[in-house]
Amino acid sequence: MSIYGASSPTADRFDPTPHHYDAMLFLSFGGPEGMEDVIPFLENVTRGRNIPRERLEEVAEHYYHYGGVSPINAQNRALIAALEEEFRASDIDLPIYFGNRNWDPYVKDTIAQMRADGVQRAIVFVTSAMSSYSGCRQYRENVINALADLGLGEEIAFDKLRMFYNHPGFVEPMAEQVRMAIEAFPEERRAGVHVVFTAHSIPNSMAAGCAYEEQLAESCRLVAERAGAASYELAYQSRSGAPHIPWLEPDIADALDHLHADGRNDVVVSPIGFISDHLEVLYDLDDEAQEHAEGLGMTMVRAGTVGTHPTFVAMIRELVQERMSENPERRYLGNRGPNHDICPMNCCLSGAGRPAPAAS
Repeated sequence: MSIYGASSPTADRFDPTPHHYDAMLFLSFGGPEGMEDVIPFLENVTRGRNIPRERLEEVAEHYYHYGGVSPINAQNRALIAALEEEFRASDIDLPIYFGNRNWDPYVKDTIAQMRADGVQRAIVFVTSAMSSYSGCRQYRENVINALADLGLGEEIAFDKLRMFYNHPGFVEPMAEQVRMAIEAFPEERRAGVHVVFTAHSIPNSMAAGCAYEEQLAESCRLVAERAGAASYELAYQSRSGAPHIPWLEPDIADALDHLHADGRNDVVVSPIGFISDHLEVLYDLDDEAQEHAEGLGMTMVRAGTVGTHPTFVAMIRELVQERMSENPERRYLGNRGPNHDICPMNCCLSGAGRPAPAAS
């Protein structure tokens, strides 16, 4: 049995066995790369969820605003290129294969190519810092289902890297981005700048089955402390479910309303739940939230994401080396310890709801 598919109740643990890997699978959400791709992409995202056509067309307008191209694939390719260079500099001979859940290159096609190339054991990097059904377990299911569809069984083993929400290689570059955003304000106003961290909202039923909220809270605290933020809070963005299903709140627009009502008009917004400036960041924050803030007379500066920051790239390499080493140093910050390598059976269950179309 691949460690990737471990279902033992005792599987919530560090994997003590050093492994040799033939390749890395870089696994992400996917996004359209042209106007004609938008609706088929959204149909992939929402398949089996009975999402009304008008909702798909509403979300499609977000993509059309940017010419039908989501930046996520290009940003992922840039991160892969930076990671390939990092591997070369560290004498790690590990080819990187790119697969997506919802668009080309599809994970099933990528795994088929890996098998054709003779890969027997691969490490998996998922572009999510925090644990949730859609950010972790569903990616595991994508790999397991692809193996089943291809009839590969145990021919390739996949080991997923641990979540990195509290790793210094994620926290420190995020803090750097927040600090730079605060410094964009005049010096005499910086002490009054309030930081609003944002992450993708998920249904409350999904949040109840994972550590998403707890991990986000810890990331926000760690980043705010290192950035020297005078005050901060967490809000959510990109909700896309039916109105009658409760999702995590407050929405970023509501958070801005409350801050304005309290007389707080200098705000940094940091999308801590995202590792790159893809469409949800651009549309939901740079367009909608910025317009909302300006309508309130607020000054909003959006902090960047980790992207291809050298410290973040080095962190991914470090996580790979953890799984290749007999006695690795498993670095982390804060009070929660390093996340598990092998997911327990009841980790990140989907609950009653799953996200409807995301604008990635």
